[in-house]
Amino acid sequence: MTEPPEPAAAEQPETDARTGTTGGTAGRPTGQGPNVVARAAGRLPRSVSGRAALAGAVVSCLLILAIVFGSRLLHDFDSALLPYAVATVFLAFGVAYRYTVWVSAPGARRLFKNGWRSLFSTENFRRTPTALPKMIATYLGFQKFLGARSHARWAAHQLIFWGCILAALITFPLTWGWFTFTSDSGAGPGYAMRIWGIKVLGFDSLSFIGWVMFHGLDLAAVLVIPGAGYFLWRRMKDRGAITGQRFAYDMVPLLALIVISVTGLLLTFSSIFLHGGGYEFLAILHMVSVVFTLIYIPFGKFFHIVQRPAAVGMQLFKYTGRQDDEIFACRRCGEAIDTGPYVENLRGTMRDLDLGFDAWAEYCPRCKRVLRGNAYLTQVKKGFK
Repeated sequence: MTEPPEPAAAEQPETDARTGTTGGTAGRPTGQGPNVVARAAGRLPRSVSGRAALAGAVVSCLLILAIVFGSRLLHDFDSALLPYAVATVFLAFGVAYRYTVWVSAPGARRLFKNGWRSLFSTENFRRTPTALPKMIATYLGFQKFLGARSHARWAAHQLIFWGCILAALITFPLTWGWFTFTSDSGAGPGYAMRIWGIKVLGFDSLSFIGWVMFHGLDLAAVLVIPGAGYFLWRRMKDRGAITGQRFAYDMVPLLALIVISVTGLLLTFSSIFLHGGGYEFLAILHMVSVVFTLIYIPFGKFFHIVQRPAAVGMQLFKYTGRQDDEIFACRRCGEAIDTGPYVENLRGTMRDLDLGFDAWAEYCPRCKRVLRGNAYLTQVKKGFK
């Protein structure tokens, strides 16, 4: 453990002495000019938007080709589902566009490279073969990190997550014409599920399996509604959530999920109990809500669905650092901060952005506050008069 730096040096701590197992380069000196953000933006490739648009166009074209050939040259494509298919093409363009822009930023680029390098590292797999499946199951699938914040929020998020996964696994292949349900008799009850024209399963529509097959989206809606309803209630009642929330970013996604789920259930209700009464209106309302949500995904809060796999790689990056005992300790108090590679990655990101205080990453949050306070007292002495 090192002694606290002198107050005069508190604003730019030295970087030679450090506690831990990982070394690093010294921080850049201060006084490099006030326009740091402009210089950082100037370092980004000028063609970021062009490359993003090109990536979006390529992914969209690949999806269109997959739809055409996956539906056997549109033989299995249902024209009634055309708006949904078009929305998925726009979704593919938006996801590819924003993902390209996102990974062009220095911080995201480092996260992307280190995360995926750890994800596909044969060395990591050899040393810890169960690490990746564990990360996928606990971090990506069951999101255990949310349980540390609130068990209720974790449960609600799980309902939304698995409901949306189930809905996507059913809706997308059906929309693209990748799998179909056919009956030899034309009216059932015997049905065959075909994927790319190949029969993979035969079932009786009056059996339990048949009921689940034809009501999978209803089951997904039953999962999503209570989860989204809880978060909507929390957004209206929790003071902390109300303070920083934005309607378009925080409320619209929840309302969209509820509208999609409710209208989907009402379609089933109309067909079973109302003999199709109001079905056309509900179908149009459901279609509009789904199309809006698909187009909204790349540019709203739902984009974290696409970002999360990269975060899994970053968690693996930190996990392998812990396995090597590369824990970085605070220079002032000796408290563990994070893994050495992760701290050095953070410092590298700050240097990429020309932030002249990257050495502060070597201090724990408490020591940062103490050092800033000491610097303040040194500069102002007895305070304002």
